[in-house]
Amino acid sequence: MSDNGRGEDSADVLAMPQTPDAIELRHLRAFVAVAEELNFGRAATRLYLSQPALSRQIRALERLLGCDLLRRSTHRVELTLAGEAFLDRARTLLGDLDSAIATTRSVGGELINRVNRVWAPLADEGFEGELGRMRAAYEGMLAQVEMPAELTVVPVTAGGVPALQVGTGGTPSVLHLHGGGFVLGSAYGYRALAGALAISTGSAVLLPDYRLAPEHPFPAAVEDARSAYLWLLEQGVAPDELIVSGDSSGGGLAMSLLLMLREQGLPLPAGAVLLCPGLNLAEALDGSSPLAMHDHFKTMAQVTTWYVGSHSVDDPLLSPLNADLDGLPPMLVQSASGDSVGDDMRRLVEHAEKAGVEVVAELYPADTHVFQLFWSFLPEAQQAMTRIGEFTAQLRGAGSLDQGISR
Repeated sequence: MSDNGRGEDSADVLAMPQTPDAIELRHLRAFVAVAEELNFGRAATRLYLSQPALSRQIRALERLLGCDLLRRSTHRVELTLAGEAFLDRARTLLGDLDSAIATTRSVGGELINRVNRVWAPLADEGFEGELGRMRAAYEGMLAQVEMPAELTVVPVTAGGVPALQVGTGGTPSVLHLHGGGFVLGSAYGYRALAGALAISTGSAVLLPDYRLAPEHPFPAAVEDARSAYLWLLEQGVAPDELIVSGDSSGGGLAMSLLLMLREQGLPLPAGAVLLCPGLNLAEALDGSSPLAMHDHFKTMAQVTTWYVGSHSVDDPLLSPLNADLDGLPPMLVQSASGDSVGDDMRRLVEHAEKAGVEVVAELYPADTHVFQLFWSFLPEAQQAMTRIGEFTAQLRGAGSLDQGISR
């Protein structure tokens, strides 16, 4: 992941004392992919990157090394002599690192087992569309997520929407929209994740209990999110201090909110933080979503039908991957290598970059959806929370963002 000038103590930044800056793992992986494919298009596909983002990484690496590694022409890509010399060493370094990670993961297998135990209330049941049991099991899963200490949880009514204010006091400047496929979850269940966000951002978090389907299909949830957002503005929070975040389907809801605000000419927030966002409702409806292949998400098509209701899934507010993203604020998008809907991040990054939106995307070596929930014991989740804090601090301080997908 990107260091962004925050020092050289990150575990995935390689200090190069002979250079004025630091060479990062993403630079090495980008170079090796291009060197092996000798084609930027194939290498970008292999890395789940857009070609412009890949080109930026190669140029950054060459600047840091002070020499050209590749010769590019209209029809071909070739290694320079320096590139040939660097390739073997980069392969060796990455191979040793991957071996070390694999060994560490095998030793630390109890962490993913612990994650699986948290998911067990959902994984062990065959709900067959029984909404009451699904909701109870989901709350049972969330109840196992540890709440950060020394935080207050205060009920408020935000623009007519029941909500919780989670933090250490003060007016919230983060609006978080919880996941659950638009039919599951609650502000109470997600207060632990909101607490972790409050600590990482140094701000209280507003967690709306937006209306759920099937009782309240689209656009009820988006309207509630808008009401809560406008309430924060009424409390005196400046738009350039506000962050909108969301996890899983809540990430999709956050995108819907941004699009609605833009279309209605309302002030946009400073930025958005999307945690393993689920953005492709069309795939969920027809059962082709990879997430639907998991036993505990096998009712996903039914759940999505409840939310979509009589609306067309092509509505941009329902399908942000097909929407015009022009003018939206900067985004931090986090996903996991083992996340079944991780490809949604790649699609969103490419779509956002084409629209000129600043986007920072981070891919973590975790084997579960919404790994950030497990911030209390999963190192990758702790690292992700740290990055969220750094990203929001950059936005509020008007710092420049490092775009592209980091690994």
